[in-house]
Amino acid sequence: MVKNIELIIELIKKQTENYENAIITEIGDLTKDPFKVLISCLLSLRTKDATTALASKRLFAAADTPEKIFKLDVKQIEELIYPVGFYKTKAGRIKEICGILIENYNSKVPNDENELLKLKGVGRKTMNIVMTYGFKSNNHIAVDTHVHRISNRLGIVKTSKPEETEFELLKIIPKKYNYDINDRFVVFGQNICVPVSPFCSKCKLNKNCKKIGVKNSR
Repeated sequence: MVKNIELIIELIKKQTENYENAIITEIGDLTKDPFKVLISCLLSLRTKDATTALASKRLFAAADTPEKIFKLDVKQIEELIYPVGFYKTKAGRIKEICGILIENYNSKVPNDENELLKLKGVGRKTMNIVMTYGFKSNNHIAVDTHVHRISNRLGIVKTSKPEETEFELLKIIPKKYNYDINDRFVVFGQNICVPVSPFCSKCKLNKNCKKIGVKNSR
């Protein structure tokens, strides 16, 4: 399977071409603003894309820079981002991060993975999303549950944690595809290669997929 990695990615891209992009990719492409990618990504955690999109739109309509968001009360941020998951926690964290960006980074999101990881609430997935879709880096791959699950299901990697999957994928994925991995795999995982009983009968990879861990399919 690894020998055919480019074919696998191209087939997944073909399979998902009629589906909308993942919301963070869309925001990155439309705004070309690492700050909006960062904030939207924080909002998206444990939240559906449609909810994230509306919450991001409301928040950025009211305040779209670190300074403007930092001037808002936490209660105001809560009201703007509701009903994203854990909206109270996220509201406080977003304001805190905006304060740090103002104080330590001249109100800019740092274009550096180590500096991003210093921000409270920013783990490897969020860091990689900001680097990939905010700064257009081709040296990073953002791995969420979909990317982790699909990569193992296909037999591309054999890992137990998303972080392990990230580093294994970086070894084998041609850099030209790094931008596509999270965006296309997420859409593929939401619509075709779903966690339980995936739609193998209509998947373009059906004949070649190892289906590791798949007990039932449709």
